Amino acid sequence: MNIAELAEVIAYRHDLPKKAARVIVDSVFAVLTEATIADREVTLSGFGKFRLRTSSARVGRNLRTGELMDIKPAPRISFAPAKSFKDKLVRR
Repeated sequence: MNIAELAEVIAYRHDLPKKAARVIVDSVFAVLTEATIADREVTLSGFGKFRLRTSSARVGRNLRTGELMDIKPAPRISFAPAKSFKDKLVRR
């Protein structure tokens, strides 16, 4: 499912115009993005947690040449599903 499809489902379920639903979906993702970039943990009860993490520096290998190379630390987004969400996945 992509953002347009998500907005379409929300529009259908709440009897909204598709454009209004798309604005709402875009707004939600913008707020989640801003909060995560600001290094705030975003907890959506019943869904999960998003947080900003930094991967450690490590040594990797160039697959074409086999040469060792240093990989710098980099920001990463992690997601931990809520227990209720995990339970729904198990029952699937």
